[in-house]
Amino acid sequence: MENRDLQVIGHLEELRNRIIKTLAGFIVFFIGSFIFVQDIYGWLIKDLDGKLAVLGPSEILWVYMMIAAVFAIAATIPLAAFQTWRFVAPALKMEERRVTLRFIPGLFFLFIAGISFGYFVLFPIVLGFLTTLSAGQFEMMFTAEKYFRFMINLILPFGLLFEMPLVVMFLTRLGILNPMRLAKARKLSYFALVIVSILITPPDLISDILVIVPLLVLYEISVQLSNFVYRKKLKREDAALTVA
Repeated sequence: MENRDLQVIGHLEELRNRIIKTLAGFIVFFIGSFIFVQDIYGWLIKDLDGKLAVLGPSEILWVYMMIAAVFAIAATIPLAAFQTWRFVAPALKMEERRVTLRFIPGLFFLFIAGISFGYFVLFPIVLGFLTTLSAGQFEMMFTAEKYFRFMINLILPFGLLFEMPLVVMFLTRLGILNPMRLAKARKLSYFALVIVSILITPPDLISDILVIVPLLVLYEISVQLSNFVYRKKLKREDAALTVA
């Protein structure tokens, strides 16, 4: 019993150290992003006509912090994934360690792909649609806080949701998921993804469809990738049994 308690305490201490290292990395990346935040801000608003309004000095700081935080999150993802891998690595076989380590760069690039899809594809369409609703009826004025809060709420979830295929492959490789489970949970997963899409988009049908369709496609890609990884895993296990 004492040995088991010591093991639990050891695991908790290891987890705490991994979390601290991840948070420390986020803080470093946040500070680095904040140093260049004015240049980033200028790049993000380069296509806007005119300047964004602010309602007070504190709003400027809040906008800069939001922008820096998003870039810091993107930079922290490989570090967080590596720390997670280091935490679970002792429970993995040597082959599993080598294979799962390869997933880490993919997490970063998929996050960037999701952010890019949200910013370059979805955000202009949704913003343009909402702007046309006010044409001739309202005088629209963008404040910096409202504009960037709307942008981040729309594109940041896509950075996280684009991780779905790789996360599914990783969990399938560890034996936690398999394509049969994913196929069985398809209806429930579709329902959850629809709810997510409704929550992160403005309340109009076009925006919902623009988000729902990519999410459902991502889920189906995840199922196919899980099936691919699962078959390769079964072949390796069969080969190992044959050799034995």
